[in-house]
Amino acid sequence: MELLSALSLGELALSFSRVPLFPVFDLSYFIVSILYLKYEPGAVELSRRHPMASWLCAMLHCFGSYILADLLLGEPLIDYFSNNSSVLLASAVWYLIFFCPLDLFYKCVCFLPVKLIFVAMKEVVRVRKIAVGIHHAHHHYHHGWFVMIATGWVKGSGVALMSNFEQLLRGVWKPETNEILHMSFPTKASLYGAILFTLQQTRWLPVSKASLIFIFTMFMVSCKVFLTATHSHSSPFDVLEGYICPVLFGTSWGGDHHHDNHGGSHGGGGPGSPHSALPAKSKEELSEGSRKKKTKKAD
Repeated sequence: MELLSALSLGELALSFSRVPLFPVFDLSYFIVSILYLKYEPGAVELSRRHPMASWLCAMLHCFGSYILADLLLGEPLIDYFSNNSSVLLASAVWYLIFFCPLDLFYKCVCFLPVKLIFVAMKEVVRVRKIAVGIHHAHHHYHHGWFVMIATGWVKGSGVALMSNFEQLLRGVWKPETNEILHMSFPTKASLYGAILFTLQQTRWLPVSKASLIFIFTMFMVSCKVFLTATHSHSSPFDVLEGYICPVLFGTSWGGDHHHDNHGGSHGGGGPGSPHSALPAKSKEELSEGSRKKKTKKAD
């Protein structure tokens, strides 16, 4: 901490931790979250045929983390929906992304330099939600480390951990896409971040909360911006897990790579991952492409 003070990073971290999230950062969070919903196969058709179901899916993408955290702590699941400003803002983003004439809003926010800014701002919200979630759980369970970690994890992971339920609202059932089985980078990072913030909250990690928020946010922003800019589905943890996990859990362990919130799985390239998964993935892509062609011809 003396080094941070010498570099004036302590004051910077404190000021950064006090920056309000609403409306600018929350707006970015909603935009990126609902963009990922629109990327899902059939999401656009669902919005035309069943707009209410599409809106509910969008709200889950935006507020799913709050619903899961309330469920864990025994609080009303719809408590966050009393925040009228956030719900209206998220609803406006959903309408513009799906129904704006000529898809102008969607094309603007999908422009890569603009999207990277929104992605970076979303990670600011993610880290803050992890820290707030653990602080909230600490008030209920002062010595419940696992409760604090679980609450912070679901706060950071968002709708990913309840993706199967969100898929049901769209009339899709894909149990093989369970996020627990195929953890994406944000889900893993949220878990590791929840552990760090729990250690800090219980005073086992000798660093201030503001400094930890700042450092972990910079890590998340750097990783997510790089992964989004390069269209990469890998994870910075893959190399470390490739060496540690076979030692701890056996040589048959294989890492699965799963794209962030897109719902598409990709064959693992780490140690122990079967090479036979690659042709299967190619067949899935080919069949998906043929289905899209048939749909276009039917239209």
